Amino acid sequence: MSDLNYEFDTLKVRGGYDPKEHNNAVSVPIYATTSFEFGSTERARNLAGFTEFGYVYSRIGNPTVGVLEQRIAKLHGAAAAIAVGSGMAAITYTLLNAAERGGRILTTAELYGGTIDGFKKVFSNYGIKIDIVKNLIDTEQFRKAIKEDTKAIYIESISNPNASIADIEAIANIAHEKGIPLIVDNTLATPYLLNPIKYGADIVVYSATKAISGHGNVIAGLIVESGKFNWNSSQFSHFLETYHTLRDFSGKPRNFIEVFRNFPFTARIRANYLAYYGATLGAFDAYLVLIGIETLSERVKKQVYNAEKIVNYLETKKEVSWIKYPTAKESPYKDLKNKYLPKGAGAVFSFGINGTLDQIDKFIDSLKIFSYQANIGDARSLVVNPPKTTHSELTPEEQKLAGIPPETIRLSIGLEDTKDLIEDLEQAFKEAFL
Repeated sequence: MSDLNYEFDTLKVRGGYDPKEHNNAVSVPIYATTSFEFGSTERARNLAGFTEFGYVYSRIGNPTVGVLEQRIAKLHGAAAAIAVGSGMAAITYTLLNAAERGGRILTTAELYGGTIDGFKKVFSNYGIKIDIVKNLIDTEQFRKAIKEDTKAIYIESISNPNASIADIEAIANIAHEKGIPLIVDNTLATPYLLNPIKYGADIVVYSATKAISGHGNVIAGLIVESGKFNWNSSQFSHFLETYHTLRDFSGKPRNFIEVFRNFPFTARIRANYLAYYGATLGAFDAYLVLIGIETLSERVKKQVYNAEKIVNYLETKKEVSWIKYPTAKESPYKDLKNKYLPKGAGAVFSFGINGTLDQIDKFIDSLKIFSYQANIGDARSLVVNPPKTTHSELTPEEQKLAGIPPETIRLSIGLEDTKDLIEDLEQAFKEAFL
């Protein structure tokens, strides 16, 4: 279907899918197959020469997964997208693809703990060094920290767990002045609250495990390519390397930019990383993500409403020493929230309990509705203590740099009634501070 002019809520339900191409099935079918018939030797040659695009083997492409990829690309107005087996696979493939032959990634300390730990344990083994800007708000620090071999800037649009907001447009301008891409993890915002590509992001990544799917029942990752960044540069010489597998009909080897002019980044991930590292998203998992996307706006809108109400409640509690959320009274991110996130700053935030570590444990153990687990973006409300769980990989010094003191509690607000959630928090405070 032609959906160039459709609004977000129409695209999230119908984008990238034409029932006529799938036996008129109303819901996207689950293609539970490993491979696909070529049909003829001529079509096999066309597929091999990229004059025709189609499905060959589900490790690198599947029609159910393909609908998900097209839908998420359309929700961003992007050139292309690729779905992978997890959010960490999306981050890893993206950063390796950007800095494959060595170099530096410039980032901040305000990231998901697993991402930071991956920087320490994995990327250094591939010749990739990580530089960290200490103050996210001071965007000039990014300009000063870029080195000759910096290959990309990587940030979270809304950070986990403190809901800090990055000035995407300013950072994108700095990146582009230096000829490098801006990569944005937009997991907490989702494309409903924020489309980073509109503000200059070149690549957007998601853990679709979180709010995009929204029901805590699937592990998935997404990589979205704007199609605007020029990879035809000596800075990214690996994109200029020719491959026999990309040869034309005369047998001449070609590079990814020649074959996939509008989306060489995601095409290269599909052909190299997805094909040979193999973090494939299964058809059923893609189906679950698609079902989640159909209610994305409604879910996130309710979760933002609940989160703001709960932040207001927590600001009245003497047991709470601080709250990190853009609508909180002392937040330094109000202006950035108004610019980038007028519909809301997501449903994840952190606060500090003004008590002992035993009282913090008692508070968590006393909650009856909030689930104590490491996920976020679920339809259910969740609680966790990041210093001991999601960010436990970080040293005390790294936790301090990331703004995660020992008393930190993270909430991910779900779809329950706000009154019940507040009453659950209230009774837990009473139990912890008897």
